[in-house]
Amino acid sequence: MAVTSSSMLLRNFSTVGRVAQSVRVTSRIFFSTGELIRVLPYTRSSRSICSTRAAHNEEAAAKAAASVADTGAPTIFDKIIAKEIPSDIVYEDENVLAFRDINPQAPVHVLVIPKLRDGLTTLGNAEPRHVEVLGQLLHASKIVAEKEGILDGFRVVINNGVEACQSVYHLHLHVLGGRQMKWPPG
Repeated sequence: MAVTSSSMLLRNFSTVGRVAQSVRVTSRIFFSTGELIRVLPYTRSSRSICSTRAAHNEEAAAKAAASVADTGAPTIFDKIIAKEIPSDIVYEDENVLAFRDINPQAPVHVLVIPKLRDGLTTLGNAEPRHVEVLGQLLHASKIVAEKEGILDGFRVVINNGVEACQSVYHLHLHVLGGRQMKWPPG
């Protein structure tokens, strides 16, 4: 049985991961006020707790982005295309831009986008007139994989809409690789 103050607990366990590690050690924590907190036996890793929090943040970001999706305002990707925001460009041609994701989910995580949005805020908005640019995006994904040395194993992901956690309404493909991918995803 451990006795500690709440301020000491907060000072010693400043992150979710460290709190989760402490849960493995004890099933009860007492505060100096005599208040008892019962903790369920450890069943999840600290990575799972952080992943759950990250998933919630992604869902919140997707909902917020959807509320302004059809305003026609420039997206962060439009600003990257215009070179108003710096990015680590991996590939570029007259129709496509590929750059490293600022929040990578794999050792290689590159976003491939059309330079001209032309109504392609989501894959669900694709029309017959978009067939050529959609093919160019996929071909650019292959070129990126080749440049990044992951041609033998990579994944291309397109998030479409709020329920898929799309947070930028400018069609974009995620090229992921450099580690063993799992199935099923999500």
